[in-house]
Amino acid sequence: MSVGITLAELLAWNDEASSHWKIHLDANGSLLDLPCDIGGAKTVQEFVRHVWTAELRWAQRLAGLPLLDREKAATGPLDALFQFHREAMEIFRNLLAAPEREWDEVYEIEISWIPDEVKKQTRRKIAVHALLHSQRHWAQLATLVRHAGAPASFHGDILFSLALR
Repeated sequence: MSVGITLAELLAWNDEASSHWKIHLDANGSLLDLPCDIGGAKTVQEFVRHVWTAELRWAQRLAGLPLLDREKAATGPLDALFQFHREAMEIFRNLLAAPEREWDEVYEIEISWIPDEVKKQTRRKIAVHALLHSQRHWAQLATLVRHAGAPASFHGDILFSLALR
């Protein structure tokens, strides 16, 4: 066993966290209408959309697939947004299952707002970024919903994850 955390383990942790939030938001649907100013969102539903569409678009980039058009993508309901996460997980699983995939290969990010000096990254670093991006945002959401009076019992720390042993 490696002492390092694998991309497969990060993927499982990511999926675990997203599933937790899907269950909590299904049970507390009014939270989706809460004001939120994170990630350019105005509501929690827009914020969740940001998390899951970003995840999908990063997976699509790494797989060389056409990118989801955010302008045309569903804005709700929650089940439709969760489908973005499911698609991302499937793409990531397929990428991880391909032994020929060169994770140390340099990938050039073609996003205008990313500074030139960081546009060339390894596929591995981009995958880690995509998976940790979600975790960072879930921690922000945990604080937001706790302050709104609907704590999610979200233990986002990797220590509490069943994805790693």
